[in-house]
Order: sequence, then C-alpha cells, then structure tokens
Amino acid sequence: MLITTLFEMFHFWYWYKRKTRQNFKPVILVTGCGSGIGLGIADLLYARKTYRVIVTARDKSIPLLQTRFKEDDRFWVRSLDVTSDKDQGRLLKEIADAWGGVNILVNNAGISYRAVIEHMTTQDELLQMNTNYLGPAGLIRKILPSMRQEGRGKIINISSVSGMLAMPTMASYSASKYALEGMSEALWYEVKPLGINVSLIQPGFVHSKSFEHVYHTELSDKALAESGPYSDYYTNMAPFIGRLMRLSLTGPRMIAKQVLRVIATENPPLWIPATFDAVIFYYLRRFVPRRLLMFILFSGLPRARRWGRKYTHKRK
Repeated sequence: MLITTLFEMFHFWYWYKRKTRQNFKPVILVTGCGSGIGLGIADLLYARKTYRVIVTARDKSIPLLQTRFKEDDRFWVRSLDVTSDKDQGRLLKEIADAWGGVNILVNNAGISYRAVIEHMTTQDELLQMNTNYLGPAGLIRKILPSMRQEGRGKIINISSVSGMLAMPTMASYSASKYALEGMSEALWYEVKPLGINVSLIQPGFVHSKSFEHVYHTELSDKALAESGPYSDYYTNMAPFIGRLMRLSLTGPRMIAKQVLRVIATENPPLWIPATFDAVIFYYLRRFVPRRLLMFILFSGLPRARRWGRKYTHKRK
C-alpha cells in the first residue's frame, strides 16, 4: 500500500505541470489488443464515447475482441499483422477513407523470446525485431505524412525497462526495445517542430501471466529439459521473472490508464516510467556509475555466480 501511494505521488508530481487537456477528438489506432496492456487500453477507450478508435490484434484474437466490444461508427475491431507492410497499408487506407487518417498511434504489439544469444537463430531474431521495432517503425512512417499535414498528432510507443537495462535470456527482446527507445528519442526531435508528440511508456514488472507466453527457440526449449551449458540460466531465470511479476502491484489496467493520460494531455513527456520499479531503474540508470550498477544487478540474479559451472573453462 505504501509503495502504491508513493508511486501515485510520483505521478502527481510528474504530471502536475502538464494539466492542459486537448480539446479535439482524435482518431486512435492501437495495436496488440488481444491481451494484457493492449486489451486494457481497448477497454478504457471503449468507454470514452467521444474518441474514434481502431483496436487491432492478430487473427486468432479477433473473435475475443468482437465478443467483448460492439462495433459501431466510432469503434472498430480490425485484424492487423504489424510485421506485414501489406496489412498496414490496407488498414490505414480504410481509416483514411472513413476518417481522414490517424491522429494518435499506440504501438503496443510485441513478443518476447526467452533464449540466450547462442540459442537464437537469424529467423528468430528477425521475428523479434520485426514485431517489436520494424513493424512499429513502418506504421509511424506511413502515418506521419497525415499528422504533418494536420499539424498535430501523438505517437505512443509501449517500451519496457528492458529498453533501459538488459537481462540474461532476454537479450533479443532487450535489443528490440533499445531500438524502439533510440528511434523514439530521435523521432521526438524530428517531429516536435511539426507539432507532433512522441512518448515512451516504460513498464517494469507487471502483475500478469505474460511471462508464461514467451517464445522459445528450438534450442532454448531443449535447454529447458536437458542439461547443458545454459540449463542453469533457464532453470533460475524463468522462476525469478515469474516471481517478480506475481509480486508486482501494477496490473495491465494501470499501464493502460497511463496511456489514456498521455492521450488526453496536450504536451506529454517523452519518457514515462509506468511502474514503481521502472521509476527506480530509470534513476539508477542515470545516477549510479555503470560498472557499479552492473555489479549490483548481477549480484541480484539468482545463483548467477554458479551458472554453467560444470561446463566452464574459465581461467582462474
């Protein structure tokens, strides 16, 4: 309870200078609404009758969304594979024909591989990067001309603390989020003179079952069941991450509320740590010397000094 109160106080301080609310009623496109944060965003936007909203997901999640939401002339449910340039173009044309274009883009769709670098293939890496970085970047490129013509707009990218600090067995996921963060920071400078805002929502550990739905490669699946140089990594990291997720006081709906706050605010900031631990990591990254921070984080990993001990040829 105390931590939750402190977190709310932080956000009051963080936002109190940004009280100006926007008056126009935008067209909002949200990706990755099949579950978790995306579904939470869809729920909140569905209740805001003054917004025109398009919520999207992969084909397998569309029946769930169509059951949950009644479509009308201001709320659409559409299929979208964010890695498909053709799919992006088709949907954006439909939106442009009906409403003139997208005013606010929420890039939420994403996947996460649980695998050490040695167990990833080029194909795995491309799927990770296409979903979490290249897909969002493609949507941004397609939407920017209409935003520039309008003279305003918002791009809200859902990032992660993994875009601030990397973790073992999640290197490729971190790489995709670091890429998204770097692109968003550069984009902020590029579009600010045009009246367009860019924001990064940075959740930490969220109380959900998303850690149970990570992707595995052929080799990382094998490593879970068999002994090998990296078996200790998987054996220790999966329960460790699961435990942190279960202990988190922040659920997907709380992150969704942060997104809604950005949507409703005239001039939101670029970086928005969205959970209490994300706030801590945000300032640790900035004020603790890197070598000391690496030592602290490594020491916090479960039995990390013993990982791969039976297989190492490290010199004494």
